Amino acid sequence: MDSATRPPPPFRPLPSAHKTIAWPALPGPETALMAALLQQLDRSQWWSPETLRRQQLHQAGVLLAHASRHVPFWHGRLAEAGFVPGQPLTEEIWARVPVLTRAEVQEAGEGLFSAQIPEGHGGTYDISSSGSTGRPIKAKGTRLVQLFWDALTLREHLWQRRDLNGKLAAIRSFPQGAADFPKGSQSRDWGRSTKGIFPGGPSVMLTIATKIEDQAEWLARQGADYLLTYPSNLRELLLHTQRTGARFPTLRQVRTLSEALSPELRRLCRDVWGLDVADLYSTQENGYLAFQCPEEGAYHVQSESALLEVLGKDNAPCGPGEVGRVVVTSLHNFAMPLIRYAVGDLAEFGEPCPCGRGLPVLKQILGRVRNMLVYPDGRRARPRTIEMWEDGALDIRQMQIIQHAINDIEIKLVTARPFSEEEEALVHRRFHECTGHAFSTRITYHDDIPRGPSGKFEDFRSEVAQA
Repeated sequence: MDSATRPPPPFRPLPSAHKTIAWPALPGPETALMAALLQQLDRSQWWSPETLRRQQLHQAGVLLAHASRHVPFWHGRLAEAGFVPGQPLTEEIWARVPVLTRAEVQEAGEGLFSAQIPEGHGGTYDISSSGSTGRPIKAKGTRLVQLFWDALTLREHLWQRRDLNGKLAAIRSFPQGAADFPKGSQSRDWGRSTKGIFPGGPSVMLTIATKIEDQAEWLARQGADYLLTYPSNLRELLLHTQRTGARFPTLRQVRTLSEALSPELRRLCRDVWGLDVADLYSTQENGYLAFQCPEEGAYHVQSESALLEVLGKDNAPCGPGEVGRVVVTSLHNFAMPLIRYAVGDLAEFGEPCPCGRGLPVLKQILGRVRNMLVYPDGRRARPRTIEMWEDGALDIRQMQIIQHAINDIEIKLVTARPFSEEEEALVHRRFHECTGHAFSTRITYHDDIPRGPSGKFEDFRSEVAQA
């Protein structure tokens, strides 16, 4: 039976061997845990939204009880919201828990670390955010958090029906010297998630710091079936191959992560390479948040791991078609509980998916608040900057746009030569057309526009203070 018509299985929760992980259940040794998680994930995706929400609140209640007892930062905050450890967590109490801001996380520092890690969660590891919002933070995770990451990685592979015997190429951030051009690095498998669970093919890696023409040459040598990279890097590869005619005939699909993926870039990938893009939504502090539906294309929230909310004004939940800020609770991180944490992104909440999955839907992920153009009337929108250069009429190698003030837009360009007056006029005109407003724009030329420390690239950034 096709997954789109498969009826949801009855709700029969499994008992858990770990008191602090009530759901999804963890019944045994690590390999068995992975198999058990995959089985549960295969069933829970078809549960009703009401059942999923009930189980989320059940697990969140266990997390809050731990945070109240072992993290001083949370004790008073949760008590003021009316939460009492050992008593059921209700929707009313949940709504009273204050949203946690990035500034509060940064200020609290180690005060958000748990004084005690529950038995069975394994050792801890450090997480350092990229600071793309301008506020880098340090967090902690556990081996158990990594286990859920691996299980969800496998879910996404299975959703997309990938051939795990194929070859995966990744062009992303790696430590200096670990995956440098021309060789890059290679592995016998696709990483920790598939190792020991499914037999699979090899993977190859290349650092994102590699020049785009060298990336294309390296990728052509690999004969890879799948490519994993950042949207901004995908765009540069597409435009490079559009200029040069280079092709990668073995590629079956592109996967993107870490940055907002625009509809225009999806279209460009289909036009130039004839391939679809499967996007992943995650943050370093919270892990996976949403995957693309394999049938419909919208984003399904990974509710078994993250309680994700899209909140509008006065922190009211957004309805379908409404845009709000993304607020996340990682349900299984007991080393550093991040409860109702505003990650700094904007997203549009969606209608229930026709595929039949009960997992909540994000129609689109707009990305960081600071990556939104601010108009004189106060509204914000994501500029469609790719439309300025995707047709190849302008030989732009790299572009970054910065809104220094409401009516002060700097367009930073890397080009083979300075543009003529007519070409510069076309740049200005295209920006006005793609934004729908006659902003004051100026062009500056650069030899290179560097990526951030994590390898991410902001093609647009607004420095206008939020209202």
